[in-house]
Amino acid sequence: MPRLRIGTSYWLDQYRSRAPRFPTMHGREHADVVIIGGGITGCLAASLLTRAGIGVILLEAQRIGRGSTAASTALIMQEPDVDFRDLATRYGDARTRRIWMHSRRSVRGFTSLLQRSGITASLETTPSVYWTCEAATARDLKRELSRRHRAGLTGRWLSAAALRHFTGIAGGGGILTRGNALVDPYKACVGVAGSASTAGARLFEHSPVKRVTGGRTGVRVALERGEVFADWALIATGYATPEFKPLAGRFRMTTTYVIATTPIEAATRRRMGLGEVMLWDTEVPYHYARWTPDRRLILGGEDEPRKRVRDRRAALERHAVSLTSHLASLFPALEGTQPEYAWEGLFATTPDGLPYIGPHLRYPRQLFALGYGGNGMTFGYMAAEILRRYVLGKETDEDRFFAFGRRNRR
Repeated sequence: MPRLRIGTSYWLDQYRSRAPRFPTMHGREHADVVIIGGGITGCLAASLLTRAGIGVILLEAQRIGRGSTAASTALIMQEPDVDFRDLATRYGDARTRRIWMHSRRSVRGFTSLLQRSGITASLETTPSVYWTCEAATARDLKRELSRRHRAGLTGRWLSAAALRHFTGIAGGGGILTRGNALVDPYKACVGVAGSASTAGARLFEHSPVKRVTGGRTGVRVALERGEVFADWALIATGYATPEFKPLAGRFRMTTTYVIATTPIEAATRRRMGLGEVMLWDTEVPYHYARWTPDRRLILGGEDEPRKRVRDRRAALERHAVSLTSHLASLFPALEGTQPEYAWEGLFATTPDGLPYIGPHLRYPRQLFALGYGGNGMTFGYMAAEILRRYVLGKETDEDRFFAFGRRNRR
């Protein structure tokens, strides 16, 4: 039996190529835009901005793509974490529909960018199944689908029998949505970074930012042994870092837990009955699952508030056991199967489940991309597009749906 790799991201451990390396920032530099954060959002923003003719410097405190991006399970979902019904209660049906369509376009934009750029990242277009094991919840879920249909959104109802057919799970029903995708998040990130660098963006690793000072006409970013002057700073860190402590109250920091099995043999897969779909359920907190290209099953969930540092390993070990048990309850054919990997990911959630993207009055000439919840791949691309439009002075009404100052319909 292989040793359980506690705290080891499957994506990083399986990466067989030589990851690109970028220099450390020294001295004084100038750019049109300086991006802080070298995860998928920062790299996508660097790529889109550079191709729009904008001079870009990207600063990453550690290594490109090795933070939250490498911990992601990389479900590229058009559905936000929050049900249509719940968003519509806050914002109304019309605005919620536009938010969902914006998210759907982001899935298509992201996958198209990877394909156009020739980035090999195990990209697969895959339907999702949002399911429940409870008959009462299935009725609520069916009403959720009806509300989506009235708004012109797609989706197909799966009866208990159809759910069993598509997933092998004995449950109450679910919603099948086509047009979502899966990707290897680390390969995608380093691929986009390399593409941005080739296009002219200047990327720096091991270059933590000490201070960002914004003024009427630009920003100064101070580092340990250097500084960058730019027209704009893009803060693509995913959550409010200590440099932006006043914003921290807008977010809840959450840890999600993930396991990955050993490769599952074809005969066992047939007994499982799980087809080429990704899964997420209606539980609170929810579970999510996907196949990897080498036919492992990844299962994540059991999200909880961030732990103190000394408690993290014990929490991860406990959740690895719990997730393994949950996996066997869903798929009895996996009884006795042990995971080969277990890791955790830290992410920020917002009160309405939507990210904050754009400027903040407190921070002149600084644009933010924060609070993705469990939908970081889709919202990361969305943020890159929105921030590009802000820099170019071409923001849209829809972009303001994700602004810090957004308001309920009432």
